[in-house]
Amino acid sequence: MANNGVPFQVPLLTKSNYDNWSLRLMAILGAHDVWEIVEKGFNEPENDGGLSQTQKDGLRDSRKRDKKALCLIYQGLDQDTFEKVTGAKTSKEA
Repeated sequence: MANNGVPFQVPLLTKSNYDNWSLRLMAILGAHDVWEIVEKGFNEPENDGGLSQTQKDGLRDSRKRDKKALCLIYQGLDQDTFEKVTGAKTSKEA
């Protein structure tokens, strides 16, 4: 995954560092231009067949940004915590 010239190391979440971890992860997600999709989420249409091409392109971009954010979040979780969020469908849920 390209880091757009921004060096980063995703911190690992532990039982005692949530406040620091969340601040650092928020900064990393912001540097990758995906924090807003985590914070606000996005609406996944039940049927995208009736969408215009512009709407389909926007939806594709939102999905891609959400998966990028989810990937970054996963990198900061230990095995036990990862297993707790495996059912999340979006980065906001995770």
